[in-house]
Amino acid sequence: MNVPDHLLFLDSHEWIDPADPAAASVGISDHAQEELTDVVYLELPAVGRVVTKGEPFAVIESVKAANDIYAPVSGEVVEVNEALVEAPESINTDPYGVGWMAKLRLSDPSELDSLLNAASYREHLS
Repeated sequence: MNVPDHLLFLDSHEWIDPADPAAASVGISDHAQEELTDVVYLELPAVGRVVTKGEPFAVIESVKAANDIYAPVSGEVVEVNEALVEAPESINTDPYGVGWMAKLRLSDPSELDSLLNAASYREHLS
């Protein structure tokens, strides 16, 4: 299972890259994309939307199911990965790279402290 050490995770399988609090990338984990199987559709949030930690802010559909994607932290959507609208299957092939979904400007960086680090997320999966 691919769980990059530099990312933080929700137990609902979303990840965030905390390196840039002005534009922190968000997506779903390798485990989540494996469980979903073939991703066929993605509804991304609007740029400028303000999200609250834990609220659904995107929808992902696969051949198996439709699922909400939850905001790992509160903030403003500053960018979305428009390429995924045309090629949602990129989430299956590279969930931590080209499969990022949105970038958030964090409104409260201390919320990162409540997320799982990579080691804790690996334990959560086992």
